[in-house]
Order: sequence, then C-alpha cells, then structure tokens
Amino acid sequence: MTSPRSTVQRPADGNRGQARTRLARAAVVEAARTLFLERGYGATTIDAISDLADVPPATLYRLFSSKRGILKGLLDVSIVGDDEEIPLADRPIVESTTAGSDPRMQVSGFVTIAAQVNSRVAPIYQILVSAASSDSDAAMVLDELTDQRQQGQRLIARSLARARALRSELSERDAADLIHALMSPEVFRLLVVDRHWKTQRYERWLTRTLIGQLLPPTDPNDPGPV
Repeated sequence: MTSPRSTVQRPADGNRGQARTRLARAAVVEAARTLFLERGYGATTIDAISDLADVPPATLYRLFSSKRGILKGLLDVSIVGDDEEIPLADRPIVESTTAGSDPRMQVSGFVTIAAQVNSRVAPIYQILVSAASSDSDAAMVLDELTDQRQQGQRLIARSLARARALRSELSERDAADLIHALMSPEVFRLLVVDRHWKTQRYERWLTRTLIGQLLPPTDPNDPGPV
C-alpha cells in the first residue's frame, strides 16, 4: 500500500523534473542562439551547444533529437517570445485581434504582432536563409517556417473576407498574397535592418499600406491594390 508520504512526494518530484527539463531546454536554445549568431548554423556543432549550455549531449538529443530540432526550437521560442507550448495562432493576442469587429483595428493589431515577431526572429531568420542554400535540414526548417507564416497570414485574409471587409475587387487569396509579401521578414529586414527604420515607423507604414491595399478606399480617386 502506498504511504501518504509517498503519495504527496510524487507530484513534487514530477514538478521538479519538469522544471529541470524546461531549464535544460532553455539553456540549449540560448546556447544555440549565441553560437548560430557567432559561427553560423553549419559551423556550430552539437558538442559546442552542449558545452555552452552545460547540458549533456544525451540529454540534448533526448530533448531535441538533432541540430535541426534545436534550430526549430529556437525559432519557435523566437516567434512567440517565450517557451510556453502554445502556438502563436492560439495566443490571446491573436484570438482577440481576429475577433475584433473593426477591420482597420484588425489590420493594425496584426501588424503589431508581425512587427514583434519579425523583431525577435530577424537575426535567426537571416542565418536560416543563408544555411538553407547548402544544408537540407535548414532548408526543411525554412520551408516549415514559411508554411507556418502563410497559415497565419491566410487567417488574417479569411477574417477580413468573412467580415466582407475586403475591397470588392480583391479575392481572399489575393489578399493573402499581399499580406504574405508586405508582412514578410524580407521587407522588415530591408526597412528596419538595412535602412535603419525604427520599428514604430515600420508599423505605421505597414498599417497604412495594408489598409490601403486590402480595405475599401475612403478616397474615390484611390487606384486600388497593385
């Protein structure tokens, strides 16, 4: 028969184990971030990540399976801003933005989210794009990230289409294409990283541009979307 003492102790042991696992994952992710930025993806070894994180290789493989798994974990943390296992699409900030009734506020809300994500991901994204040209694992992660981004952007287009908020000549698919291009990490990098725009200026520009491209015009001489 299990004693009362052991019954109480097991959940505590389980909680401690979960906490150790979470700390180990965080250490590996941050070590990978440091080394990928310093050396690049291809030149960073599992052993180097293990040494910097102070996490044994066996534990690292158990948590992430491979270097590709570490890169994917790093991107996941960078996208959402924490290590909670909740996809961005299921976060309250996205759900509340989607549920909004004002199309302009919806666009503005999604731009704010995109700016935050791009700010966190931009350094790693550049490394990923560079590595993808010669590394099949990195190319696979890039494809997965692009697909994930497109799914989120289709969510925006679908929300506006269902609310009948899009320009009359614009299909939901066309709207998704415009959002995909304008909200891309490449445009963010060109303006914020290369041209040194403040993130707030990027947000204002992107909000105005998307509203002009997606929503019915207030100016009768508006030429419409490209």
